[in-house]
Amino acid sequence: MSFLVLLLVLLLERHTRWRSGVQRDELLLRRLSRVEAAPALAGQPRLQLLLVLGVPLLPLSLLLWSLAPLAYGWLLLPVHLLLVLWSLGRGDTRQMLEPFRASWQRGDLEAAYLDAQRDLGVQAEDDATLLTQAQGFLLWRVHQGFFAVIFWYALLGPLPALAYRLLALLAEHAGDAGLRRQAQELQAALDWLPARLLALSLALAGNFVSAYRVLRPRLLERRASAVQLVADAGRAAAETPVGNAGVETLDELWSLLQRATLIWYCAIALWVLLPL
Repeated sequence: MSFLVLLLVLLLERHTRWRSGVQRDELLLRRLSRVEAAPALAGQPRLQLLLVLGVPLLPLSLLLWSLAPLAYGWLLLPVHLLLVLWSLGRGDTRQMLEPFRASWQRGDLEAAYLDAQRDLGVQAEDDATLLTQAQGFLLWRVHQGFFAVIFWYALLGPLPALAYRLLALLAEHAGDAGLRRQAQELQAALDWLPARLLALSLALAGNFVSAYRVLRPRLLERRASAVQLVADAGRAAAETPVGNAGVETLDELWSLLQRATLIWYCAIALWVLLPL
């Protein structure tokens, strides 16, 4: 059933607007505000994190457990589907890049700098560095918005995928510095393995020799930055030229990510079928 859920997620994410309809964060943000405002929890980021994560995860785990024996488990299908859709990243990454792309293509580099700072959260001192950071933004955002969620769902089910998105939202919205740091550290730990698998799949989907040359010294290094690893592997696999190459490199990286998606789905299908 997990592979069927992943196929439906891919179809719905690419061809419908269900994701934006499912992804409502208001309840989580209200819960976060109440936890942060509670005087008894001040200065206890681990307890705050436990209380914010436990409220959705505990009842959902009970719901999944109660539905599992009913109708041969098929009642779990819509629940899994909704949970994975909710766990995907927020917003459309390509749409976020459009203002930057438009400014760059018409030669208005000053506007491109402002667009990148406003929409992508990146800054640079020169054009080549700005484009490199935009490439890294695309690769890492797709990793966190799609690949990491798919990995944890395929490996352990919907609850780890949901926990990953909850941590990402806490890392983005938490006002308490300690709570935000705890969420970022846990999310980074959950990023370690899927980021390296994504880097390898980008190498397989593109120029393997160039990408593996970048990956080899850092692939198993525990402290190597997953963000930089994915960005460097993607640029090497797509053979993006160094310097002011143009925003068409973003399209090349997007195509590379689509091929990596196909590799992941084929690998998951084999993993599901082999025990049979």
